[in-house]
Amino acid sequence: MRKFLFGLSLALAMSASGAQIKINFSDFAAGQSLTNFHNALAGAGQPGDWKIVTDESPSTFAPLMPQIAPTAPATRRPVLAQLSRDPADEHFPMLIYDGQTFKNFKLTAPFKIIGGVAEQMAGVVFRFQNASNFYVLRVSALGRNVRFYKVVDGIRSDPIGPPLNIATNTWHTLAVQCLGDQITCWLDDKAVMPTLNDSSFSAGKIGFWTKSDAVSYFGDTTIDYTPLVPAAQALVRDILKTYPRIVGLRIYTPDDSGQMRILASKVESEAGQPGTDVEKAAFTNGTVSMGHTKGTVLVDMPLNDRNGEPIATVRVELKSYSLAETQDTVLDRVRIIVNEMQKRVLSKQDLTE
Repeated sequence: MRKFLFGLSLALAMSASGAQIKINFSDFAAGQSLTNFHNALAGAGQPGDWKIVTDESPSTFAPLMPQIAPTAPATRRPVLAQLSRDPADEHFPMLIYDGQTFKNFKLTAPFKIIGGVAEQMAGVVFRFQNASNFYVLRVSALGRNVRFYKVVDGIRSDPIGPPLNIATNTWHTLAVQCLGDQITCWLDDKAVMPTLNDSSFSAGKIGFWTKSDAVSYFGDTTIDYTPLVPAAQALVRDILKTYPRIVGLRIYTPDDSGQMRILASKVESEAGQPGTDVEKAAFTNGTVSMGHTKGTVLVDMPLNDRNGEPIATVRVELKSYSLAETQDTVLDRVRIIVNEMQKRVLSKQDLTE
């Protein structure tokens, strides 16, 4: 296992050009099924029992309203709860958010430890690859500590973190920030250990974590992040910088049903739109086709891997020099562009990672 290197910085600012996702469990009704999540389990025992229940609101997302009187009842809202009480020692239920993959981000998650006999823990997983590869930041009320560790190929590293008293039945907040290889951890807005450096996982999913028979709640969670640029889109951007006179550039790949769809485009909002039989023919048969619009020429041709096998279709739109421009001249112009792309794409993974 890799050793962790301690950095000097305790807090790093996120990019001003970032985005934000709010996972609002308070938008669900008690007992309602969650969407955009999947259940995961590390270790032994039964999968976690993740449900929406109502509880006194964490202060981090309670509505701002004046107290009518000191004895006014607390606001209650839906929260996420892990209710399984499987006492197995190596039992780590996780609920993974499938909506996005994150590289550089700050995750802020309210939590409350309700109880447990063998364990009283709550935590978050991040840069999650699968149930055998992920990072964890967790707290233990029984153990009176906060710990960070990683799991690589199912092997858990030595935990890092200080002793701390964690009150049960009280809302707290865990936060973790990843910037490149730097990982910074907070509990209740205080850094709990020096910034770590680790390169085991460069990006992944985020999720919620408990251990053994611990019953824990999680409140509305915020993820501030820098959106990942898919490799195919980065390729399109680079080619457009090299050949700024390109009018249009798209990369198509087949989806799970075989429908050709735009993977990357000069117009980035086009990603996901369906292709046509022309793009499919280029992908499946290597067919090169050419068409004209007013003042431009369109060419579809396959993009091949290092072995000459098609992995995508490229559509290039160029200005037409003249009506007398021959097909061979147009194809020569487009082949220069596609050949430059093929130098940078040796396999399908180079487009999709």
